[in-house]
Amino acid sequence: MARIPAPVAAVRTAVRRGLADLPGDALILVACSGGADSLALASAAHFLKQQGAFDRVGLVTVDHGLQEGSDRRARSVAAWARDAGFDPVRIDTVSVAGLTGGPEAAARTARYEALTAAATELDAAAVLLGHTRDDQAETVLLALARGAGPRGLSGMPGRRGVFRRPLLDVARSDTRKACAALGLAPWEDPHNTDPAYARSRVRGTVLPALVDALGPAVVSNLARTASLVAADNEALDELAGEALEMVRAPEGLSVAALAGLSGAVRGRVLHRWARELGAPGGALAYKHVVAMDALVADWHGQGPVFLPDGIAVARRSDHLVRVVPAHIK
Repeated sequence: MARIPAPVAAVRTAVRRGLADLPGDALILVACSGGADSLALASAAHFLKQQGAFDRVGLVTVDHGLQEGSDRRARSVAAWARDAGFDPVRIDTVSVAGLTGGPEAAARTARYEALTAAATELDAAAVLLGHTRDDQAETVLLALARGAGPRGLSGMPGRRGVFRRPLLDVARSDTRKACAALGLAPWEDPHNTDPAYARSRVRGTVLPALVDALGPAVVSNLARTASLVAADNEALDELAGEALEMVRAPEGLSVAALAGLSGAVRGRVLHRWARELGAPGGALAYKHVVAMDALVADWHGQGPVFLPDGIAVARRSDHLVRVVPAHIK
């Protein structure tokens, strides 16, 4: 029996572990752009089907329409998948017009909406994403640059809803080697090397410079940091959920009860409450939470705090309450 190349074995093992809790009759969908990471991921998922671990493994490729020939690329990926035996195989064409954020953010939003819709329509148990350890390291660096705090530093979760990222402990170099060993020809996305995009600059310049200065372990160390911070976030979020119920009052939130919480937990409580009031998560920023916290910890008679989406919070007597901006005096 031919020896399986180590990179191929690494990818297959990671995917097997990432899906170990799912029953064999579950439908697994692979989100595949045709790049090395998602192509190696798709091949590993299909291998598990061939080994009898799953009855059904399908593939979805999303055409954002942002590059000339993107439709041909999508058809090529779909044709490869059908020939390989994936079922179902679908191409989802999306538009980024009207979506907020820059091109990267808009494309990501459109892609996840399409994948979520596909999973719902097909009743898939999981949608697999091909993010690697290197992607996680880049995410942590971008979060540091934004001053994103613990939530940003936790990086991309291994699981969230229907989405799973089984390759977060696999190096990008291994997905490329796996493709080469399997005779797969990945598509090279020109956006990945376009300096107009922040992630591309981190990938092409910043992370290589860190590796040169600090050694190759910096990539796995950054990814490990994300895992450690994510575990801490999970614990703090659980505490914050319990604390929010403790500080509730008919009027809003009790200032005295909030003041008794540690700063880390109180900030998360206020963030959760703001979301409950309707503040959109993407627009709710650190400055908003700090301003709400000052109503508790640095009270000197200041006026209300204005949150995104026209929401206002004020201190009235011993409570934080939502107020109608038009009625504020």
